[in-house]
Amino acid sequence: MSGLRLKECKELTERLPVQEAALPTRVVLPLQQSLGCPNDPIVNVGDEVAEGQKIADTQKTVAAPLHAPISGRIIAIDNLPNACQYPVASLVIEAIPGRESQGLVGSHWQVDEFTPEQIRKVVREAGIVGLGGATFPTHVKLSPSKPIDTVIINGCECEPYITADHRLMLERPAELLEGARAIARAVGAENIIVAVENNKQDAVQVLLDHNKNHNLKIVVLPSIYPQGGEKVLIRKLLGREVPSGGLPLDIGVIVNNVGTAVAIADALKTGRPLIKRVVTITGSGVKKPRNLLARIGTSFAELLAQCGGITDDAAKIIMGGPMTGLAVASLDMPVVKGTNCLLVLNQRDARDYEEKGCIRCGRCVRACPVGLLPNFLADFAKLRDYEKLVDYHLADCIECGCCAYVCPSRIYLVQYFKGAKQELKTRRAVCR
Repeated sequence: MSGLRLKECKELTERLPVQEAALPTRVVLPLQQSLGCPNDPIVNVGDEVAEGQKIADTQKTVAAPLHAPISGRIIAIDNLPNACQYPVASLVIEAIPGRESQGLVGSHWQVDEFTPEQIRKVVREAGIVGLGGATFPTHVKLSPSKPIDTVIINGCECEPYITADHRLMLERPAELLEGARAIARAVGAENIIVAVENNKQDAVQVLLDHNKNHNLKIVVLPSIYPQGGEKVLIRKLLGREVPSGGLPLDIGVIVNNVGTAVAIADALKTGRPLIKRVVTITGSGVKKPRNLLARIGTSFAELLAQCGGITDDAAKIIMGGPMTGLAVASLDMPVVKGTNCLLVLNQRDARDYEEKGCIRCGRCVRACPVGLLPNFLADFAKLRDYEKLVDYHLADCIECGCCAYVCPSRIYLVQYFKGAKQELKTRRAVCR
């Protein structure tokens, strides 16, 4: 599969510097914002908390703690709807008027002064997760059970509309490269590759200029979707294939997002936990698209208000990009650690299609970047034949949406796959 050449639609925000979003007066914080286990609150209703204070944690390994993004008072600990409208345990903090953050004291250490174990500990305590969308706890990824020879920093950002990583590469290249070196030090890797697509030549040049004092390799790749999928990226850069059901560490590789590398550098140099992230607010339904550095927990409504609001013909709001994002039903939803984009489409761009029967054209098979048979997987999902879904490697689907994009029958393939994966996960949990 050579990939899909999509209309990129990045011109709306690619030249707009990141701006600090206004401090929210209220934040909603789901206790689980990473793949793995949920956190337990370590504060109570009525407690006053300071910006950066840890407010939720767990003893489970595959999890990342949560910190207060603002100074304020805990006003609720309750089950509140998430982006999928499922009730999830959440903390609500209300800012106390006049109370300002006292700031965070930096360590003033250099990356080389941290031991691998210290790096992992700092990353864990800072609550850092994969910021490209996967949200896997980063300290777990930095504790591989097998030897790692190569670290890949993923700056492809191949999804249309999103420019958060592009702006980070332009505006914070020093922190990006420092974070990459810290990742390599933590896992003992000798090789570091920063991969950037060729539609970001300005970022490539900035990274090359800052790389003069580092021994990193900057690789420019064609702008093709889904170049940023880690399995696709590893195959393109190294010619290695992640085994079915396996992970990149099985072939000596770790992949981290640009934003994750910058967050690691911030945690090491300043002690700052992950309480902010860059969010691209864009689309035909936004009056003034922007790249904002937003506090975790800020409502979508607040961020969109800072972009002039939505247009009269706005029809759909997506958390993420058009290929892998999630349509949301309410602007009350909060920014979480995995929110890299709010995409608002007008009525013309948010067209709905009627699903028709499969015509067995094979386009989805040719488009799949990991070599699956989406047409058969969709049939098995509809029939709830979970044994066949396992046999046909549903777990290897990266949910990139290429199959649905090329399908002439407009079959909601990824939707079926996500539902089947969730059902398989539930069945396995019951079996335990």
